[in-house]
Amino acid sequence: MKEAKELNEKKIKIIPLGGLGKIGMNITAFEYEEQIIVVDCGISFPEEGMLGIDLVIPDVSYLIENREKVKAFFITHGHEDHIGALPYVLKEINVPIYATKLTQGLIELKLKEHNLITKVKRKVVRHGQTINLGSFRVEYIKTNHSIADSSALAISSPAGIIVHTGDFKIDYTPLFGETINLQRFAELGKKGVLALMCDSTNAQRAGFTVSEKIVANTFKSIFSENKKNRIIVATFASNVDRVQQIINTAFDFGRKVVIQGRSMINVIQVAVELEYMIIPENIIIDVEQMKNYPDNQLVIITTGSQGEAMAGLSRMADSTHRTISIRPGDQIIFSSTPIPGNEKAVSKVVNELAMKGAEVIYQDTHVSGHACQEELKLIYSLVHPKYAIPVHGEYKHLQAQQKIAKMMRIEDKNIFVLQSGNVLELSEKEGKIAGQVRAREIYVDGLGIGDVGNIVIRDRQMLAENGLIIIIIGLEKFSNHVVSGPDIISRGFVYVREADELMAKIKHNVQQSLECCMKKNKMDWGKIKATIKEDLSDYLWKEMKRNPFILPIIIEMDR
Repeated sequence: MKEAKELNEKKIKIIPLGGLGKIGMNITAFEYEEQIIVVDCGISFPEEGMLGIDLVIPDVSYLIENREKVKAFFITHGHEDHIGALPYVLKEINVPIYATKLTQGLIELKLKEHNLITKVKRKVVRHGQTINLGSFRVEYIKTNHSIADSSALAISSPAGIIVHTGDFKIDYTPLFGETINLQRFAELGKKGVLALMCDSTNAQRAGFTVSEKIVANTFKSIFSENKKNRIIVATFASNVDRVQQIINTAFDFGRKVVIQGRSMINVIQVAVELEYMIIPENIIIDVEQMKNYPDNQLVIITTGSQGEAMAGLSRMADSTHRTISIRPGDQIIFSSTPIPGNEKAVSKVVNELAMKGAEVIYQDTHVSGHACQEELKLIYSLVHPKYAIPVHGEYKHLQAQQKIAKMMRIEDKNIFVLQSGNVLELSEKEGKIAGQVRAREIYVDGLGIGDVGNIVIRDRQMLAENGLIIIIIGLEKFSNHVVSGPDIISRGFVYVREADELMAKIKHNVQQSLECCMKKNKMDWGKIKATIKEDLSDYLWKEMKRNPFILPIIIEMDR
């Protein structure tokens, strides 16, 4: 009688510190005994209510607390939601970064901006190459995505092999480069894969993701049908293959190309230097040279496809761009899909462009870089994982992949829909959530990192929604007699010049509060401020059903 195979009881911990429950901010730690490696380190963009916030980075307190264990960052590709937080995190945890050539080039752009380029070790990795690092062995596998040089990772440890797909799709006819290395996924499946961590972004969509060739044909049709009009194309700066398509089409139709947006210019420069883009000679012109060419000989490639306020297209739309004005007849192509949360901003830009007489085109001008349901099923059938761990996406996306994993005969108990901060412990014998670490969002506001928290955001929201009333009172030293004021300053509450009567009532209300405090011998300024704030807040709510931010200020004065 054949003996049953003895199960490997060695355990590995998988700790997602971001990227689950929302789009972006992807970062996952893998811990085996006294060693940690980290996959990706991205940002997410602020949501509508995050007033004044520039970007959001993950809380890496757990890595900082265990910095002696952290050995390296392994990056799957060069999108912001996978590399954007590196400069902030590397200031705390300076370890080598492993990435493919274009990804490393984009990372270096960020490190230069933060004066870290000479301080951080960087290693360029080829697809098919394996990096040995302590108990870990990490192999880079070629995939397709909306940026060149994207990779899946096969992470081997004494506990088993974990396959992390990164962001991917299966494109059998990519315009540039090779197709995804499905053979390697199958070989790993035959060896035995402990867990599959798979991109969930398009897990709700049936079928297959369309090939980039569809977009190439659309561009040709648009250029062919608009031989008399100027063409403006908005896309992601990092979508190198898409930018190459646009430039190639412009060349075929005898047009000059103007590049707008600092990030777009930087990415193209890196891609050309690393030979991921080939720019025909003399096709790129400076924005100042546009006046030398008629509209039908121009193509403008710009940032702003997500409605970002300071991006090139947004500034053209609201007439604040220094050199480019939208004219009737301009053909404006949105070659991207709005990231969840950006729909309103994109719609605003589209409406502003239409009001200026431009025609906005977005039908068949973009294909997703993420795998749909049939592609996910194919990966599962090749890899045959024991455990399924959906990653990258909102809860609804993770849940959709959970259903696919069940369909592919992964046992319910072996599918883990995690939250950021969960500590998942896996061995061949069992998998379980064995703890929780801190995994919150850190807000970046200008040069401030983490100094703006939820309380400050709530204050900003309240100020934005309800306005501000400042009350300035001068009190005599020791006696607390009123020497001056109360003076009332209003911002964002009512238009003061047309509200004399209301301002007088507010002043009267404050005077009554002060008299009440004097009668009760309230000498503590904190208590006086609290009384003024409470009384005025009650009055304004009863009178106007408004709740402005009230800020009493007391100044000590000599009579």
